[in-house]
Amino acid sequence: MNGISKIRLMKTRRLKKALVAFSLLFSVVLLGVFIVQKANIDVPYLCYSGPSADIWSISIYDLEVQEGSIKSHDRPGNPVLTAADITNMQARFVADPFLIREQGKFYLFFEILGVDRGVIGLATSEDGLDWRYERVVLEEPFHLSYPNVFKWEGDYYLVPESVAVNSVRLYRAKHFPADWQYVETIIVDRPLVDPTVFIDQGGLLWLFASSIDNKDLYLFHADRPEGPWREHPKSPIVRGNSRDARPAGNILDTGERLIRLAQDSQAYGERYGKAVRGFEIMMLTREEYRERPLASNPILEGSGAGWNSEGMHHLSPVPVGDGKWIAAVDGKRRSNQYIFCLGKSIFRVP
Repeated sequence: MNGISKIRLMKTRRLKKALVAFSLLFSVVLLGVFIVQKANIDVPYLCYSGPSADIWSISIYDLEVQEGSIKSHDRPGNPVLTAADITNMQARFVADPFLIREQGKFYLFFEILGVDRGVIGLATSEDGLDWRYERVVLEEPFHLSYPNVFKWEGDYYLVPESVAVNSVRLYRAKHFPADWQYVETIIVDRPLVDPTVFIDQGGLLWLFASSIDNKDLYLFHADRPEGPWREHPKSPIVRGNSRDARPAGNILDTGERLIRLAQDSQAYGERYGKAVRGFEIMMLTREEYRERPLASNPILEGSGAGWNSEGMHHLSPVPVGDGKWIAAVDGKRRSNQYIFCLGKSIFRVP
């Protein structure tokens, strides 16, 4: 064997050894990710999910609000926003959309789930049909989701879910829609999920939020967004019922009726995010609260195929004139992939 052949043979052996070492290292890393996930250990920048995991995306529906019922209608071209539309970060899915209409333009605030936590994103539309992803508008060192945006005395406010820090936090728009500033923590030392603010005709603010196990619904009120927020004497207004407690979007004010939206899990074997139910609020005062379920329940549910095959869990409606409404909704499907997160990167197999 000549010298050139020996050099080639040595290079081939080194390459084989490098490939074996890389394969072993990659296998060990994947095994570690799998063990961490199964043991429910929270390690930043590390995640794993299998083909049965839920992947959420966002769509726009048309609504018919009739006496005692809400009817929703899918549109061609849905979903309008998926993880693939997020251009400035790695995204696992998008969910929890809140729809705002300001001076004829539509603004959509939603959760983007990245590798290790959620951030709040923004998309815009001129007509409610064609949507463009803009950017991340709010990010914290902890997980954020459910960006409930509302307007009070000319200013826009944002109350996201921040159960990761055991509190409810308030933000104000310095420059709507993309520049948000933390104001203060309005409810402390309470692990509350999906806080939803509603302003009644008298200007009183109400906040609905559920327990972390989805079984109890708490109610608070305040005279201004900064508070103080006082808990209602009837709170929790839903007790021990994961079908009816957890909020699922804005309170729908038709002008004649108030309709509270809730995530339905219990009727489907406690499977999270299967459907949305509606409840007409019959009485809402500082002393009393009463509601009744809509005859048209569920308002939204999984279709059995496509982007929302496995369920739906959110609805955010806005009026568009002549008694017509549109709503931002979300739906889930099976991922049908193995998803691994390492650092800031997400890998999907196959």
